[in-house]
Formats: sequence, structure tokens, C-alpha cells
Amino acid sequence: MKKLELLMDSQTIDLALTRITHQVLEKKRDFSRFGVVGMQTRGVFLARRITNKINELAKTNIQCGTLDVTFYRDDYRISLRQPEVKVTDIPFDVNNMNLLLVDDVFYTGRTTRAALDALMDYGRPKTIQLAVLIDRGNRELPIRADYVGKKITTLANQVVSLNVQEKDNEDSLWLMELEDGE
Repeated sequence: MKKLELLMDSQTIDLALTRITHQVLEKKRDFSRFGVVGMQTRGVFLARRITNKINELAKTNIQCGTLDVTFYRDDYRISLRQPEVKVTDIPFDVNNMNLLLVDDVFYTGRTTRAALDALMDYGRPKTIQLAVLIDRGNRELPIRADYVGKKITTLANQVVSLNVQEKDNEDSLWLMELEDGE
């Protein structure tokens, strides 16, 4: 893949997560039945950051979980490769909870649909809202994000790639172009 454009650096990523946090705080007054769930992989790191910001600003102690949607994806059986299964750890009962589901890149909506299916296997949340760092458009399913850090339009041969300090030693969001054969 070839890097085309730096969409967000560490400062603009932090500003976007802070803005999302403030938007959540404007809508939510009671955090007693509220939890955050990050979608593996990089959505987990963003979810933890948002959780920390909410806890600091609202003087609360909400919990953050992680969700792997590998076996819920509609393309799981199509791929001939061995799936890379990651950890799901939701340290709270999701029944009757108001959940904030966090992902890094929002594209077709299929991963979000898989996450909704996976969450329902853990219980029946009261509400689920979606927060994403970037919405790259081109939806295939009628799913929308409630909180968006940045919105762009991409082409079919483009990919949006997030690097996070915790995993990649830097925070950056790149627009990439697939090269022949990728």
C-alpha cells in the first residue's frame, strides 16, 4: 500500500476523541448504567481513551470492554485464511445498559452489524450508540454513527489506516492506496 495523505496526526486524533467525549457528556447525564465497548483491534485503544476522558470529566468510574467480532462477520466463511481471533472481555453485565460502541474506521457497516450481533449474545442492552474516529462513507448497510471524529469520501482502491501509540508507537491516520495485486 502507498501512503497518499496524512488525515490526522496525534493532536487532531486527540481533539477528535475529546470532541466525541464532550458530545457523549452532553447527551448523557446518568452514567450509572453506562459502559464503553471497543471493537478489536484499534477501536479498543480509542475506547479506553474515551473512557478515561469521560471518567475524568464526569467524575465517574465507567468500565470499558473489548469485543472481537471475527465469528460474527458475514465474510468469515468466505475467506480461506485462518481467522485471527482476538480477546472479548466485557467486565460488566450488558443487560439494560446504555453502551457506547467504539471503532476506528467506519466503512460498509458490516463490521458494526457483526458487533451488534456479538453484543446481543452477551445480553440485551437498553441502547447502543456508535462512535468512530473516521467515517469513510460507502455504506452497504443502513447503519450510521452517532459520533464521528472526521468524515471523508474514499475510492474503492483506497484504505484508511490508523496507527495508535499503544500498538504502533505513534498516533496517525493515513489515507492509503492499494497497489496492483493487493
